[in-house]
Amino acid sequence: MTTTATAPSPYRVTPRHVLRSEWHKLRSLRSTWITLLSAAALVLGVGLIMGTTYTPGGGDADIDTVVLVLYGTVLGQLCVSVLGILVTAGEYSTGMIRASLTVVPRRLPVLWAKAAVFAATAFLTMYATALVTFLAAQLFLHDTEQAAALTDPGILGALAGNAAGITLLSLIALGLGATLRSVPGAVGAYFGGILILPEVLGMLPYDAVDSALKYFPTQAAGALGSATPIPGAAGTVPALLALCLWAAASLGAAAVLLRRRDA
Repeated sequence: MTTTATAPSPYRVTPRHVLRSEWHKLRSLRSTWITLLSAAALVLGVGLIMGTTYTPGGGDADIDTVVLVLYGTVLGQLCVSVLGILVTAGEYSTGMIRASLTVVPRRLPVLWAKAAVFAATAFLTMYATALVTFLAAQLFLHDTEQAAALTDPGILGALAGNAAGITLLSLIALGLGATLRSVPGAVGAYFGGILILPEVLGMLPYDAVDSALKYFPTQAAGALGSATPIPGAAGTVPALLALCLWAAASLGAAAVLLRRRDA
């Protein structure tokens, strides 16, 4: 008796196939490119404004060069974070998540693939934006005290840190979207908990609160995007570790609820 070897099915659920599926979904949505282009345009536009309106010897002379030219990061970060929420909560609002979880019944690979594809896309987009913005702004700053080159100490690291900060903040938003399963709810939770709450806590007259606030998401992200240490801020490594832990906690909560709740 002979046995016939059966070729593996090309339609098996594998990590590579799940990643390809999530990448196809992300790039096929018009909102993805509108949001990313809006984020890039805001960062670049504000950077050019800062470069063209800079006055040598003025009040901005002591600001870190990367922080100065990437001041629009605050606006760009909001766009990318909202996109992170749409990546997960948007599927629940349209009902598409049921199809995804039917094809991948183990569920968690869908979440990890969404996070990986989105993080790679967000980081590459914002890093490229940071590079272009820095170089464009330096065309107007080359004869001022804010003149700098990519080869100067800390510059490339700060540009990468800026992109990493935006990416990790948006992963927190992605986790909130998967946890709350509601776009308005996740947007409200992100704005209230990530952006507004630290400002409210900062008004409390306690040293312990001030020390803890350095490791809150937005404050830690800000420390990553500076070529020189920011007085009173966390160091680069502690800030990056804190931000990674915040993102892991958000995604971890989403993973637990994804296993326990119906789609």
